[in-house]
Amino acid sequence: MIKRVMTVVVVAAGAAALALATVAPAGSSEPAPGTAGSSVQSATPSAPTTKQPSATGSAASAPVDESTTKATAPSTTAEPEATAPPIANYHTTNPPAGATFAEGFDTPAAAGGAFAATYANAWQPYPDATGGKYWSSLITSAHDGVMDVAMDGTHGAAGTFGTPTGAWSHVGGTFSIRAKASGGAANGVAVMLWPTSNVRADGELNYPEGQFDGRPTVFHHSMVPGHEDKAKSIDTHVSWHGWHTYTTDWVPGQYVKYYLDGELIGTVTENVPTTPHRYMFQVGNWGQPGHLLIDWVATTTH
Repeated sequence: MIKRVMTVVVVAAGAAALALATVAPAGSSEPAPGTAGSSVQSATPSAPTTKQPSATGSAASAPVDESTTKATAPSTTAEPEATAPPIANYHTTNPPAGATFAEGFDTPAAAGGAFAATYANAWQPYPDATGGKYWSSLITSAHDGVMDVAMDGTHGAAGTFGTPTGAWSHVGGTFSIRAKASGGAANGVAVMLWPTSNVRADGELNYPEGQFDGRPTVFHHSMVPGHEDKAKSIDTHVSWHGWHTYTTDWVPGQYVKYYLDGELIGTVTENVPTTPHRYMFQVGNWGQPGHLLIDWVATTTH
């Protein structure tokens, strides 16, 4: 097995963000989150503050404070010894067996609302026009066994994976997504575990995250109030344009392990959440046309 080199730095993610604001789906008892990816709070749930991505930024998930400066420092922590990945079958086009929740998007469903209806027990989208940016029903479909987010430079998409009742209550577990992108330069995605409390200091785990003309990256954020923009960054050293499986294995209060295609690329033992989270993604409404393709999603409760 080829052993990848783990690159870990500490970043102030706010200055390099793609600025994707978060708002709770309609019908959820969950209050609207403030921001995932920045210390700046949205003024109201119906009209979150947003800004365009920076030219070199990552796909972090919220408005940014432009006064925040990026600072990097090498980590002195030794790379952990690789262990057996928590879910097998990383290179297949089928979700892994034994998952608590899994969706392979095998039923074709057109954009325009049919996708949300067909996958109502697997994906909880933001309401159309959320923040004036997210129009998931217009650009999301399923065909050929994949979920297709058809980026057009005008409409974004966002939503939470899981059932209407079970999507909001993950306290630990294993979370995997097999995905790739084509086109979409200057746009990006943030796949994340975001706290159901909407208190960012309860922990924000973003993986994979980044602009599609860059590389998928881990951003494991600080849980120290007032320092949530700081994050440990782990570079995958792969391209968005090939199929890869990205797995987050979270044991509350103990550690979070990050895997790429079944290979451990990093373990974080600080700032490990202990409260309920949701597994979700956000794609911006800017950049070049392209497609985010999701082959399958699976979550497993420990």
